[in-house]
Amino acid sequence: MNIFFLTAFPEMIRTYLAESMFKKAFENELVTYHVWDLRDFTKDKHRQIDDTPFGGSAGMVLKPEPFFRAHDKLKELINSETFRVICPTPQGKVLNHRLALDLVKDENLIFFCGHYKGIDERVMENLVTDEISIGDYVLTGGELPALVIADAVIRHIPGVLHSYESAESDSFADNLLEGPIYTKPREYRKLKVPDVLLSGNHAKIEEWRYEQRLIRTKERRKELLKSKPEKNDFGGKNG
Repeated sequence: MNIFFLTAFPEMIRTYLAESMFKKAFENELVTYHVWDLRDFTKDKHRQIDDTPFGGSAGMVLKPEPFFRAHDKLKELINSETFRVICPTPQGKVLNHRLALDLVKDENLIFFCGHYKGIDERVMENLVTDEISIGDYVLTGGELPALVIADAVIRHIPGVLHSYESAESDSFADNLLEGPIYTKPREYRKLKVPDVLLSGNHAKIEEWRYEQRLIRTKERRKELLKSKPEKNDFGGKNG
């Protein structure tokens, strides 16, 4: 997968890409990152990327020219007239597990990162294919949401995580939240790990985990139970 980030603040993106799963995906040649500075697609001596909004309003708006020029370059590099261009925005479709699985099917993902008041609507209408929100709140720019979306997508590429089963059993993978998890030591400050997890009986362990996922989902996200899996679908897999 190739992931392009078009941003006015490239160092914000590069810092995250140099760590953890992002770094591992790159080192294993599973994902290639391209971080483009929006100012590199300007032609005036001041490298201006924003201006005041027509009609009068507070804030500044990102100009259309740099985005269209970057899009032209993408068409040359990708050798295609059409590709997926994602713009993180509170007005978009809310990111969820299913959407992340849909995005991972694409070989090229392009993120247009907004900032200030937003991006000129001509860019949104003519270049952006997907407007995606990470929640009902507003952030200063699109850099962090772009990284959140990229993280949600990349972890589903086989080989990125140490064990893909880890992703398969995540919350929302089968419309249930993930249940409680434990590690060593078996007892800490008189707090013990549930006996069933130490029993060695894998059938009972899987059944306990499924029941805990149901309980947690009912307590915290009851609406997800409308489409819960059958009981033998432990963690999204057949038991």
